[in-house]
Amino acid sequence: MVARINTVAFHGVEVQGVDVQVQISNGLPAFTVVGLPDKAVAESRERVRAALHALGLSLPPKRLTVNLAPADLAKEGSHYDLPIALGLLAAMDVLPADELRDCVVLGELSLDAGIRAVAGVLPAALHASANDNRLICPAACGSEAAWAGDLEILAPGDLLQLINHMKGTQVLSRPQAKIIAAHPRAGYTDMAAVRGQETAKRALEITAAGGHNLLMIGPPGAGKSMLASCLPGILPPLSPREALEVSMIHSLAGSLPEGGLIQQRPFRSPHHSASLPALVGGGHKARPGEISLAHRGVLFLDELPEFARATLESLRQPLETGEATVARANHHVTYPARFQLIAAMNPCRCGYLGDPAQECTKAPRCGSEYQDKLSGPLLDRIDLQVETGAVSIADLGTPVVGSEHSASVAARVAAARIIQQQRYEALAPGLGYLNATASPALLEQMAVLEDAARVLLNEAADRLRLSARAYHRLLRVARTVADLEAVVTGGAPTEIIRKNHIAESMSYRRLRGS
Repeated sequence: MVARINTVAFHGVEVQGVDVQVQISNGLPAFTVVGLPDKAVAESRERVRAALHALGLSLPPKRLTVNLAPADLAKEGSHYDLPIALGLLAAMDVLPADELRDCVVLGELSLDAGIRAVAGVLPAALHASANDNRLICPAACGSEAAWAGDLEILAPGDLLQLINHMKGTQVLSRPQAKIIAAHPRAGYTDMAAVRGQETAKRALEITAAGGHNLLMIGPPGAGKSMLASCLPGILPPLSPREALEVSMIHSLAGSLPEGGLIQQRPFRSPHHSASLPALVGGGHKARPGEISLAHRGVLFLDELPEFARATLESLRQPLETGEATVARANHHVTYPARFQLIAAMNPCRCGYLGDPAQECTKAPRCGSEYQDKLSGPLLDRIDLQVETGAVSIADLGTPVVGSEHSASVAARVAAARIIQQQRYEALAPGLGYLNATASPALLEQMAVLEDAARVLLNEAADRLRLSARAYHRLLRVARTVADLEAVVTGGAPTEIIRKNHIAESMSYRRLRGS
């Protein structure tokens, strides 16, 4: 007799079904797991054996074979413990096999038969719901699985509770989804706290409204990091669909907070020593990188030139496609990575280029050498590039009067995004475009240049030798500037781009290669 239990394997954010087949046959006592298991899966034999022993059960002195099918798919992770244990219990006639046939099972076993939390429960629950199956998962992950909707979920704390439920001597209640209430701007800096830097504040608002990328250049202490920390506070909250996307990625990474959906846009700020796999994803066991954990949110790279050159260059493709693909010899793993890149850097290694009183003796050569660490193609993908000058001590000591709070800026950003959603939904339903992500074909329809604006744009393109990518990114920023103007003036949104819109967008293209 072969007992069968359903579980899953993760291929990026995709979920693939795995059939756990357990056979007990005559022969020399042995416990074998086959089907390309990794080290964690192979070690499940000892965890399962100890967990059953803790319940007063022992494995029969026969040949035990566990096959994880399909056999050519690599199995990674500790969530195979519970399905293997249930398969053995079904093969030993401790549990009825029919009761487990329509269940998707995942969970890690402790030596005392407890069931520990595992990563990836939310996507596994969605997979089970799509296939009309039930789900058995750890109690610590039950509230996470409950977000999958109308799905029968069993979330036992230990193996004994699950056995008693199957035998009818105990009833496990369905876990409830947790709602983690949080203010959309909680934990982020209010823009009113930033002294000076009016140009950078304006660039930050445009960045938030259109979903653009931003690079800030200025001396130490100018407020670049503080400005970056303001951005999540002026972005609109995640939509239900976006919250599910983001939560699935964090579930796979094992970082979903307290089983609740992520409602705030992610803000990731890796150190400049981060390796390429840490940023893009991968490693021995393919895991989402920082750019995927920042999906639908913000990736802040402080001290941009201090990152390894290869690490920075790996961002070029995800910035264009919105996906991170980890290539392996036998398979490819793709993670979503639609993030806003916010970067900050000093103008040179000493940080004071342009200040005669503080710049080093190598100026201005040190500035060009330092900025040469950033390639032209990477800068080409950054829509806005602004300079943040030093803030004087007198400005710091002056009380903040009349500074605009993040709530006011966020209201304009939300209104500008509604304009974009309505505009692009009529042309490309369901794709959720913003100005920063609209295709050139859509942009040509939605950014109609008046004659004076076209003349200025063409002159700038010739003089600055703009690439086609930089040309379209400049046009996207101008489109966002026009949308914000419509919000402020209360006028009806229009496709017309005027000369002042082009002029402002050009003022945010400062560096070489752009």
